[in-house]
Amino acid sequence: QVQLVESGGGLVQPGGSLRLSCAASGFTFSSYFMYWYRQAPGKERELVASISNLGSDTNYADSVKGRFTISRDNAKNTVYLQMNSLKPEDTAVYYCKVRRYRNDYWGQGTQVTVSS
Repeated sequence: QVQLVESGGGLVQPGGSLRLSCAASGFTFSSYFMYWYRQAPGKERELVASISNLGSDTNYADSVKGRFTISRDNAKNTVYLQMNSLKPEDTAVYYCKVRRYRNDYWGQGTQVTVSS
């Protein structure tokens, strides 16, 4: 079965960096686009970044462009989100997602808190 396990969240000061990881299993990872979403308290879940199956194409929400970088290692079945210059408004639970046969599969999420 499809499994996505996020890690790497934590508490960081404004201006700091974190790298999130999402380990995937149960499907042919290199065949699918991967996505990072986030959900802040009281807000809807929003798309942060996406990456094509071979990693050649990436897209970002305007709010994170120039600060976040999505990447993947198909040999390790893992997608990453490098987050730099973090702001308090980046505080949220971050989720990775894969869409497979019109079904969305989500990880359990990892909390990112940006605060001094």
